[in-house]
Amino acid sequence: MRIPISAIAVPVVVLLSYYFVPGLRERPWTLLRIAGAILAVVGYSVVLIARLQLGKSFSVSPQAKELVTQGIYSRIRNPIYVFVDVMIFGLILALQIYWLFAIFPFLLAMHVIQARREARVLEEKFGESYLAYRSHTCF
Repeated sequence: MRIPISAIAVPVVVLLSYYFVPGLRERPWTLLRIAGAILAVVGYSVVLIARLQLGKSFSVSPQAKELVTQGIYSRIRNPIYVFVDVMIFGLILALQIYWLFAIFPFLLAMHVIQARREARVLEEKFGESYLAYRSHTCF
């Protein structure tokens, strides 16, 4: 099992931001900022788990290699999109970069559009199996 590059890149970028964005380290750790950090860590952890559970079925463009229905995918159809959004929401709070909330809805919309594209591809390839899977999962 190969560890995705994002498993290393995301924490490195966040740490570099924390250390090199002027004034960020000096800001107090408020309850909101701590909650954001917790959301970011939980979101990142679930994204990593979901990515590893996808294995060779992962692709950037919609492809139907295999219908993954085990692990976190037994409950959530698109855990990577959901928890990337959770992670980014948490990072905005933790790093106090609130202006990013202005573009956050566009990110959510992009994830919804991409999830729908993937659903069409999976339904075309797996038919009733995918529809049955979809009926007992969320997102």
